[in-house]
Amino acid sequence: MKDISDTIAAISTAPGPGGIAVIRISGPASLAVADRIFKCAPPLPSRRKAPALVFGHVVSGKETLDEALLLIMRAPKSYTREDVIEIQCHGGTLCAQRVLRSVLDRNVRLADPGEFTRRAFINGRIDLVQAEAVIDIINAQTELSAKIAMEQLLGRLTHSLEDIYKILLDSTADLESALDFMDDELPDTFIPAKVKRLQKAKDKINALLATWNEGHILREGALVVISGKPNTGKSTLLNAILGKDRVIVSPVPGTTRDIIEEHVVIGGIPIRLTDTAGLRKSDCAIEQEGVRRARSQIGMADINIYVLDASVEIDEEDRSHITSLDPARSIIVFNKKDLGIKADASLIDKYKVISTYAIAREGIVEVTKAILNKLNLKKSAAHHSAVSERHRQILSESISSLDHSILLLKSNKDSMLILAAADLKNVLNGIASIIGKLYQEDVLDSIFSKFCIGK
Repeated sequence: MKDISDTIAAISTAPGPGGIAVIRISGPASLAVADRIFKCAPPLPSRRKAPALVFGHVVSGKETLDEALLLIMRAPKSYTREDVIEIQCHGGTLCAQRVLRSVLDRNVRLADPGEFTRRAFINGRIDLVQAEAVIDIINAQTELSAKIAMEQLLGRLTHSLEDIYKILLDSTADLESALDFMDDELPDTFIPAKVKRLQKAKDKINALLATWNEGHILREGALVVISGKPNTGKSTLLNAILGKDRVIVSPVPGTTRDIIEEHVVIGGIPIRLTDTAGLRKSDCAIEQEGVRRARSQIGMADINIYVLDASVEIDEEDRSHITSLDPARSIIVFNKKDLGIKADASLIDKYKVISTYAIAREGIVEVTKAILNKLNLKKSAAHHSAVSERHRQILSESISSLDHSILLLKSNKDSMLILAAADLKNVLNGIASIIGKLYQEDVLDSIFSKFCIGK
């Protein structure tokens, strides 16, 4: 287990020019360090009541480093539930680094990424779900992303998980109690009542699992892949959606050889918009690799946009590419409609078809609306928290164990109670690991490594 008995420090503001920089110090020696490096009118920082904001100067020996404000917070009323000092000095990389160096020279350790939030979790101020919400807030790209992350930080997802945990805990206790009295006949209502309770827990877990797609899109951005044969206007379409000339456009087929990804917000939803190499057979090794990467992106896409030249009839190669795509997650674009439309939409009647003249941005609004409709994210998503990939994996495994436990109970055999109880313990431990009631150090290392230093 990581030692949390020492004192740590880091710059908590982004590097570079700015109005102020904040150096955060947390741990048992925080106030003693403040006494040594911060000169102010009496009393000393360690003798002041918290919270307190004090004006003074940061020093290193006899040298004055900067004019600053000192914020004093005492345990447990701080971010980490430890004694915390924050020095607000002038912004700029060099000034903040000089102040930090003065702090570290006082036997203080440089904090690891996310270590302040990790201590907040270890010390019980927040649970693991709330800790994960902190990085989601920092990384939020849209209003909706930020709202959902804040709901999670405020404990909405934790509350749902705690409800499930209580049902499972009570049910496991009842089954284990029944095992102690196997010689006594169980009431006829015992098993049906347990099954009903477990089914309720399963329904709640499935409801959380249903939010994963929203969570995945709002945290990572929806992957929207533009594909099609060469020279159909894929790059022009990407430029039109972005509203800027991001990709080189040329009448020469095969201009795009690699994956080009840009981030854009459409209707409040973060989008990872990707242009790909034209799908065709080629003797060029570089182009072959581009096509291979294009197909890989198509397979991972949340939404596929397949671009056709509207002035040319749909051939078997296009039909083969299109029919390999899921209609529910695909949009077909008939581009170059200014040249006339010869492509027959009835040949691909299961797919959403939009005609565009991408150079003039005609039809682009319809394309963006279709993307949002296919993603099917509701603004009401802001009223709940969406589970992450870590949560999804654990909850999916929990559903399997829960199903098996219910099946064993429905067999109505006393000998199956012990196996059902074992399955429920697995589910219980899974939910506990999401919240952080149970955890492994390598899991914490993985979660907090995604944080910046200073948070």
